[in-house]
Amino acid sequence: MKLAIIGQGGHSKVIEDLISLNHNHKIVAYLDDKYEELHMKQEIFYGPILSAITLIDFFGELKFVIAIGNNKVRSLISESLQLSKENYATLIHPAAIISQRAKIDHGTVIMAGSVINAGAHIGAHTIINTGAIVEHDNMLGDFVHISPNATLTGTVHIEDGVHVGAGATIIPGMAIGEWSVIGAGATVISNIPSHSTAVGVPAIVKTKQVIEGV
Repeated sequence: MKLAIIGQGGHSKVIEDLISLNHNHKIVAYLDDKYEELHMKQEIFYGPILSAITLIDFFGELKFVIAIGNNKVRSLISESLQLSKENYATLIHPAAIISQRAKIDHGTVIMAGSVINAGAHIGAHTIINTGAIVEHDNMLGDFVHISPNATLTGTVHIEDGVHVGAGATIIPGMAIGEWSVIGAGATVISNIPSHSTAVGVPAIVKTKQVIEGV
C-alpha cells in the first residue's frame, strides 16, 4: 500500500515507524502546510515527496493517514479535505492484540502493545496509543485519542473528540461526553459531561470547555 502522511510532527514519527514494520507499505509523500509546491518538484526523484496539503489532489491514488495527535486539528483537516473513507488507511502495529470481533473504522491508528477486545468499536481517525487497553463492548467515537497505558474497562462509551490521558482508568459502563479531556492518571467512576476536563482519583470535573467550530 502506498501512503501519504498528513502532518509531520512528533506523532508522525511513531506512525512512520509503524509503517516501516510492514514491507507491503511504503511512504510516498509527506503533506504539511510548511511545505510548498517547489519541494514537491525537488523531491519527486529522490525519495518521498514533500508537499503542501493544498496539493492533495496530486496524490489521489494514495492512501492517507492524518498523523496529528491533536483531536480537534485532526477533525478540522478531515473536514476540510472531504475525502471518502476509502481514501484513508487504517494502520495496526503487529504487536497490538485485536479481537476478530472488534470493529475499527477508517483512518485509525493502533499502536504497539495495545489491546482491543471483543465487541469493541473504534471510530474513524482515532488513536489507540502504546499499551492502551480497550476492553469488551467499548464504543469509541471519531477523532478520539486514548493515550499510552490508559485502560477503558468493559462497556465504556466514549463520544467524538475525547482525549483520555496517559495511565487513566475508566470503570465499566461509564460515558464520556464529546470533546472532553480525562487527565493523566485519573480514575473515572462517574459519567463525564461533554466539553469538560476531569482530573484526579476519583476524577472530578474541573472545567467546562468552550470549543468553537466543533
